[in-house]
Amino acid sequence: MIEPEKSARKSQALCRTGIRPLGDKPWGTHACLFYETAQDLLDVHAGYFGAGLADGEFCIWALSGPLRREMAIKGLRDSIPDFEHHFCQSRIEIVPGYEWYLKGGDFDPERITDAWNAKHDEALARGFAGVRVSGNAFWCHTPMWQRFCEYEAALNGALAGRRMIILCTYSLGESRAADMLDVACTHDISISIRNGKWEFLESPKDEETKTPRLNPADFLSNPFPGSGSLSDREKVILTQLVKGASSKHVARALLISPRTVEFHRANIMRKLGARNFTEVMGMLLGMR
Repeated sequence: MIEPEKSARKSQALCRTGIRPLGDKPWGTHACLFYETAQDLLDVHAGYFGAGLADGEFCIWALSGPLRREMAIKGLRDSIPDFEHHFCQSRIEIVPGYEWYLKGGDFDPERITDAWNAKHDEALARGFAGVRVSGNAFWCHTPMWQRFCEYEAALNGALAGRRMIILCTYSLGESRAADMLDVACTHDISISIRNGKWEFLESPKDEETKTPRLNPADFLSNPFPGSGSLSDREKVILTQLVKGASSKHVARALLISPRTVEFHRANIMRKLGARNFTEVMGMLLGMR
């Protein structure tokens, strides 16, 4: 069990990200970071995991290149007060990314999501305030890319109602413009750090609705009128549409046709009793 003072934030709706441009975010946030150097990656995670450990959260890092395990541990030890104590008490876990995501050489989105959920439930049972996750992508330009984009999109719905925050990291040098577009469409927030400067990356605005963007974690973490009637697939698509992605971009991220997206979009409006998607957005904006 963790010490009582470390779980002081357990009842709070927001958690400190430890990442300066992001500030405090609600549980269920799914953020993305594009980094330029290994040192950037270390510096960001020192703040990210440092805040989580200080606030009584369980931390897990699915690590892959450009950082080796020894480099990561040394970097965190040099930057986070009492890191050795946290590490020895199993408050932070560093696992090989390839083994975590490609167990047995197979990329199974359902298995991965179930594994995150198991870590969440175990951590809360141990008395932690929540779970803080980071995973470094290593599948750009591989046949797994499209399947991984679908997994990232589905993860937004899987986080609903869970005391978990996830940071996914991608190398700027290995990411093409199309990759960055795919990633921006499947995360609540996308940021980059380059030459020590931070930038926010936004997903394309829906040209049909011209509606403002929402953070899906603001509403998916709590039931809303009609939410119980939506299928899991409809919730995933709603998450993407709310973030401003067009039907074409949603179709690309989920490996389905734009017509299928439009079919689900119509079903969402029907189930929520909305005449158009602008009314859906109005319903969700009124809940914030």
